[in-house]
Amino acid sequence: MHMKFLLLSLPLTFLFLGSLEAVSADISVEKVPLRWDLFFQPSPIFSVFITLVLTALIGSFWFKRDEKDFLPSPTSLGTSDQNLKQFCSWVPVILGLHLAIPLLVNGTTGRLFYSTNEMPEIWANWMGLAEIMIALSLFYGALTRPAGMLIAFLWVLGIDSIGLGAMISSIQYLGFASFFYLTGRGPYSIDRILFPKLEPNINYIHLGLLLLRISVGISFIIFAFTEKLANIPAAVSLMEEHSFLNFTSISNETFVLIAGAMEMLGGILIALGFFPRLVALIALVCINASLTISNLHSLIDYLPTYAALAIFLIWEPHNPKQKLLWIEGLREN
Repeated sequence: MHMKFLLLSLPLTFLFLGSLEAVSADISVEKVPLRWDLFFQPSPIFSVFITLVLTALIGSFWFKRDEKDFLPSPTSLGTSDQNLKQFCSWVPVILGLHLAIPLLVNGTTGRLFYSTNEMPEIWANWMGLAEIMIALSLFYGALTRPAGMLIAFLWVLGIDSIGLGAMISSIQYLGFASFFYLTGRGPYSIDRILFPKLEPNINYIHLGLLLLRISVGISFIIFAFTEKLANIPAAVSLMEEHSFLNFTSISNETFVLIAGAMEMLGGILIALGFFPRLVALIALVCINASLTISNLHSLIDYLPTYAALAIFLIWEPHNPKQKLLWIEGLREN
């Protein structure tokens, strides 16, 4: 009973995340130095400890339910195996289009992956050109696997040109790089028509979504620290500018700590695959709640995350039958 109450209360607690998410996108790792000295204080450390305890409790409840989510699966809502297989064949297209748009926009404006990652002039032209080429590759499904490798290469170059902090905050792009290298663009691509020798190894394509899910979860955890738990003064100042975001009677600092803990919890649950549909739905609602006072650049930056979370609403990582449908869906012509 206590665990059911805990899981059912997750949507309410995640409102903290949604409220602060509205302004956290404006905090840049490079522009606002992290305050780790303030993180290593009793309150932030306690919030992290409670998050880990909640993770253990939720994980225990997940296994007691035999890894069954609270939200109904597509199968329970009437879909057939054939329809699920067809959906799997469209997953690389959906992810590719959602990733191509921010790469194209940020590449043309001298940013790497995110609108906050402004590249030095000496790097902006060539790395921006690479982003544009990757975007076109993902859009048409041509040379998709080499494009995935190029994403990873740009991530490594970004450590030198922009900084390690910015690249760690962009870690989900390594997940997308792994996904497209391992799975390609699927049956609806130029690759399938013209470059069959570039098809991925069938023994590894099932790992694509796993690595993508883990990277998205890690990115939530990283943002919990860089924008909240290890950036408390900056987050509190933004809360003061947008006072209506704190819908409680607690202090802004406490609100920030709770929001950071909830974002960290969501990231851990996504990475581990606990209640994937419920957590993905809550995360989508929270991110969308921020767009009313955010800007177009934030929307564009979030597009890959939107697509990944939407896929996680359907994908069941612990279902062996769905893994088989995933492989069949990607391999059929």
